Amino acid sequence: DIYVIVLFSTFVGMAQGGSANMMDFVNIPVSIVLGVALGAAVGLLLHLFLETAYRHGCYVRNSTKVILVLGLSFLLMAVETWLKGIVSVSGLLAVMSMACVLKIKSPEKVTKRLSAKFGKLWIAAEAILFVLVGAAVDIRCAVQAGAAAVLMIALALVFRAVGVSICMLGTGLNRKERLFCVIAYLPKATVQAAIGSVPLSMGLPCGQLVLSVAVLAILITAPLGAIGIDRTAGRLLVQESPSDIAE
Repeated sequence: DIYVIVLFSTFVGMAQGGSANMMDFVNIPVSIVLGVALGAAVGLLLHLFLETAYRHGCYVRNSTKVILVLGLSFLLMAVETWLKGIVSVSGLLAVMSMACVLKIKSPEKVTKRLSAKFGKLWIAAEAILFVLVGAAVDIRCAVQAGAAAVLMIALALVFRAVGVSICMLGTGLNRKERLFCVIAYLPKATVQAAIGSVPLSMGLPCGQLVLSVAVLAILITAPLGAIGIDRTAGRLLVQESPSDIAE
């Protein structure tokens, strides 16, 4: 999903410029590497700050940590905008990298509490996100896209299935379990809802079409995956006994 978001940002930039050149594609790996490095550095600095405060007897509440993480996340996204035209940096990858470093460096009980806090924030944010997307979409545009849009979504699911299969190479999963993983990864909703409206908000001519196809992808893949999981779980998966899990 992260790499797809990076590619999406690149293609949006191409659409703004009206053309594509070799540097646009060269900047993709550059933005990935610099985004990960920047996020890791910020995550490490935040961890050192919290550790130093703790050693000096200054307890930072979990709510304050959430505000710090959110503030730094918005800052990393702003850095991507500030450096645009100078060097490519993926702000989204930087945010993910920062969170990963915090997860690795912080005690497990701390990360669990932070995860629970952000989970509560996401309950409200998710509802707002999907309501806004639903209010912005033009159903007529999705109907006009027609079979071409459905075919594109189907091809995307094929590539996604291949990607999931590659990710499971070398694992201990059998063929049935791997097939179930492919089915379980068919539903797509959050990423499409989050970025589908970006071209429209930027005033691009293709904005309404992109948003409509993104919503169409949600309407197709969400029930497809849910039904697939429900119908195949009993056939493809074997329930382990408590003794097997313990071992």
